[in-house]
Amino acid sequence: MSTPARDIPARGGVGLKAEHYRSVLAEPPDLGFFEIHAENYMGAGGPPHRYLSAIRDLYPLSLHGVGLSIGGPGRLDTGHLMRLKALIARYQPGLFSEHLAWSTHETGYLSDLLPLPYTAATLQTVCDHIDETQSVLGRQMLLENPSSYLRFAESSFDEAGFIAEVVRRTGCGLLLDVNNVFVSARNLATDATDYLAAYPLSHVQEIHLAGHDVVAEDGGAVLIDSHAAPVVEDVWQLYAAVIGKTGPLPTLIERDANVPPLAELVAEAGRAEHIMRSSSRAAA
Repeated sequence: MSTPARDIPARGGVGLKAEHYRSVLAEPPDLGFFEIHAENYMGAGGPPHRYLSAIRDLYPLSLHGVGLSIGGPGRLDTGHLMRLKALIARYQPGLFSEHLAWSTHETGYLSDLLPLPYTAATLQTVCDHIDETQSVLGRQMLLENPSSYLRFAESSFDEAGFIAEVVRRTGCGLLLDVNNVFVSARNLATDATDYLAAYPLSHVQEIHLAGHDVVAEDGGAVLIDSHAAPVVEDVWQLYAAVIGKTGPLPTLIERDANVPPLAELVAEAGRAEHIMRSSSRAAA
């Protein structure tokens, strides 16, 4: 019998990593929630599920998918969707999210979240796949904005306008990755503030914050959304600007490589909560 669903509070959260299982249970940190990658828990049992079940008793969960390939040209993987459905039934996460990206080609899976051209054809594919996902899962999904490294010549929408139209057609919610906004703006020589001004912020239900790598290339630099470093100051400032418009929202600290001790991630989640509190006081 599954645990009843628990809403995700407007607090800081951390991505759950196997190396932190014991620390979380030994001394539960002061966090609003944990987020898990769905694909890490699609097996039937074993230690990951034993730890997750115990942690789920203490904290709400957000479920984040990385393999559905919402923007892929083919049909969605029915088996993957059914595994997602079973996982959601088992753990009753407060939120479920996926990426505006593609990661499959025919029967192959590409271990990356690849960008899309923003065309009418892509829009139809993405909307069809979101409609199918929400229908099968019986719940709303959140769509995450991507990190970009190039601009497609054939795009007929800007990204914020494309996402707004997806929301209008499907009724999905949004997960705003502020680091992705910053990374894309630097890589494409655009303005992150202009992007956010056009973005449908009223539909955002969760925020992601992460670090990135800077790679030298052709006399310049490319920012890589690596999730391998602390959140940088520029991203914190952009986050504060977003919270000033949206009010407090569940905010996740992502770290998928060079994972530090849990206390360091909890401290970053605490900084996000401080920004939310400061924004609430300023608005009062």
